[in-house]
Amino acid sequence: MPDTALESIQADLHNDASPGAIIDAQQEDAYWARFYWRERYFRPECGYEDYAPAYCVGYVGYAQYGGSYSDAENSLYANWERIKGASRLSLDDARLAIRAAWNRVELDLSRTPQWRELYSLVGPHAQRQRWAQAANQPVHRER
Repeated sequence: MPDTALESIQADLHNDASPGAIIDAQQEDAYWARFYWRERYFRPECGYEDYAPAYCVGYVGYAQYGGSYSDAENSLYANWERIKGASRLSLDDARLAIRAAWNRVELDLSRTPQWRELYSLVGPHAQRQRWAQAANQPVHRER
């Protein structure tokens, strides 16, 4: 049974059957715990426990809302207020971490096999292949 609101949200994400469930909350948490201090917004007086709820809002928020960050922004900030607990971050500080976590998940998902398959159907190589076929010429791939 989860002890905190943060653990509860992460557990819900892990047990979800929606498309957003391909986000591994434990993996995201482990990544941010290791690298949070490298971010440009990092404040040395704050530890990971201050940033963790903001990162959670970002990666869980992407799973919940997807699409455009600006469309989800108000809901993300409300989620931050709800789960921030003892974090010393202000909303202004937290929003940078929220956005970083959202962007990381968005970028990672764009690299999934499903995305690559779709890109192969509409990407530059596919277009060159269609042109070559139309011109009855061999296709040359760029390396």
